Amino acid sequence: MDFINETILKELKKDSRISMSELGRRVHLSAPAVRERVRQLEEQQIIRKYTLDINMKALGFPIEAIIEATIKNNRYADFKDHIMTCTNVDFCYRISGESCFLLKAHFHSFPDVEQFIDELQLYAHTKSNFIFSDICED
Repeated sequence: MDFINETILKELKKDSRISMSELGRRVHLSAPAVRERVRQLEEQQIIRKYTLDINMKALGFPIEAIIEATIKNNRYADFKDHIMTCTNVDFCYRISGESCFLLKAHFHSFPDVEQFIDELQLYAHTKSNFIFSDICED
């Protein structure tokens, strides 16, 4: 990974919709040269996909929580099946340590949080942490 590719990734991370000519200007290469480098990064699966950053608060989900889940009675498959149906979950990682899973979810209200946690109690013990701010947000 050379400096130019690192800069390309940094720029695409900031704005994945940037034009190849603008990206070329920022890294001091022609648009075709940048396009080829981006294509190679995609082929190497360094760039796996281009995504959106959705403002969930603007959509009416002002509450965010990081939830640790420790599975009860070996109900891993049931827990995973349930989480896959939850449209308010951003991510769910299988982790090491005291907890089995770490997930981030968005909610309209605290009663919604309570209902979500109550549903998870069938499969896991939970520990909830509410997010106040994102220090890495632009």
